[in-house]
Amino acid sequence: MKRLSFWLLIVAMLTAISIAFAQTAVSTSTSTSTSTSTSTSTPTSTAGSGSGSTGAAASHGLSAMPNDDRVPLKYLPPGAFDPDKGPSDVVFPPQKLTIRFNHKLHVALGQKCVSCHLGATSSESVQDTLTPKGTKCDQCHQSDHSDLLNVKPSGAPTGTGSCAFCHNGYKESDGNLVARNVIPRPNMVFSHKKHAVRNINCQQCHGEVQELELATRDQLPRMRGCFGCHQMDDASRGLAKSDCTTCHVKEMASATTQALPEHIGNSGGGKIKMMFASGTLKPPRWMHNAAHSPDFMERHKMVAANDSEFCANCHKEDFCVGCHDGRVRPRNIHPNDYISMHPIEARQATLKCTSCHREQSFCIGCHQRVGVTMTGPSEARDSGRFHPPKNIWSDAPRKPGHHAQEAMRNINACVSCHVERDCVVCHGGQGVGGGFNPHNAGFKGGCATQFRRNPRPCFVCHEPGATVLAQCR
Repeated sequence: MKRLSFWLLIVAMLTAISIAFAQTAVSTSTSTSTSTSTSTSTPTSTAGSGSGSTGAAASHGLSAMPNDDRVPLKYLPPGAFDPDKGPSDVVFPPQKLTIRFNHKLHVALGQKCVSCHLGATSSESVQDTLTPKGTKCDQCHQSDHSDLLNVKPSGAPTGTGSCAFCHNGYKESDGNLVARNVIPRPNMVFSHKKHAVRNINCQQCHGEVQELELATRDQLPRMRGCFGCHQMDDASRGLAKSDCTTCHVKEMASATTQALPEHIGNSGGGKIKMMFASGTLKPPRWMHNAAHSPDFMERHKMVAANDSEFCANCHKEDFCVGCHDGRVRPRNIHPNDYISMHPIEARQATLKCTSCHREQSFCIGCHQRVGVTMTGPSEARDSGRFHPPKNIWSDAPRKPGHHAQEAMRNINACVSCHVERDCVVCHGGQGVGGGFNPHNAGFKGGCATQFRRNPRPCFVCHEPGATVLAQCR
């Protein structure tokens, strides 16, 4: 009898110690991940009431993995790599999770993603709240969240229907208050519905959530994973567009559009919005080597030369001119032998020379100093012929290399040496100069439209009051 009493006493002591440890774990634990803000136990919102204890006698559901172990790479969303720093803090601002939840357990009990996330397949905006409401939990936990000012728990104080079972840090003295669950809206444009109708399942964006307990912001998409469909080097993949503004929020173009919430959609300007309350949006290193790290001042010329349109997604031309304006620019912007190379690039128009230089002031001034031309045909002949032979450059009929075709292909190359009067010498109307009439045979039929659109070219040869213009007015 004494031996039985002794063992009963030991069992009672072990049970009491276990319960004490479990209660301490629940009342002090917070929901977090490698990139998630920790939660607090300070009651801030009305969401529950009842006579719950200081915590539930269970430690699962407080982190993604039991004992807060690191989430294996194979469970993270596609595009994650080791070491993974989580999703973008700017696109997905830090969260504060105060709910204990076990996804793996619910999946084992037969629940699907859409069982709790009811709007996941029909949502068309990141403004939508897709986390389940308390009334959804009531169906299994037998609680009552129909009135958030008077939530009714069920069962024992530490049972599955009690307030403390799900709400971290809840104490009986808190009454009808629990810590607020904070999940900020993403700074992006996204439609779950468009992805669902294309049979893109949850794991393709969120990883293996069914293998985890608490799902943190670590399970939010990585941009590298998005490019599995939205190929940045191939814009021909159906409706999975690779344009940056497909997913990223645009700058608002006017006071009218600025009045709209930034998450509604891309109805504003053409540039990506970079500045958010959560930080400044910048490209990652793996994308065109464009990470804006301290060495980017040296690297950016290669990135911009390789794909200037990529830079133009965020930066306007005047951003570049702030440094590359001919005064403050670094003197090594062009290679050392660029004077001998620049005619080829200028003719091909592969670079936007005019983003820094003006043809009529910068180019002509230099060409005149070195004697390439003083503008006009006669001066060009005196300093040596610059253009191809006359039979190719100006004689009829027109053929590849004729100056008319070259001018239509890249007029910027012409105006780098010539002013407008040089053209008028030959192309003056009514036989002026060389007598090459600039008007084609059917010009009269459409001249009225061209005159209304822009009359200035007409005034180069004709006086504004000339009678010949009457038929085009």
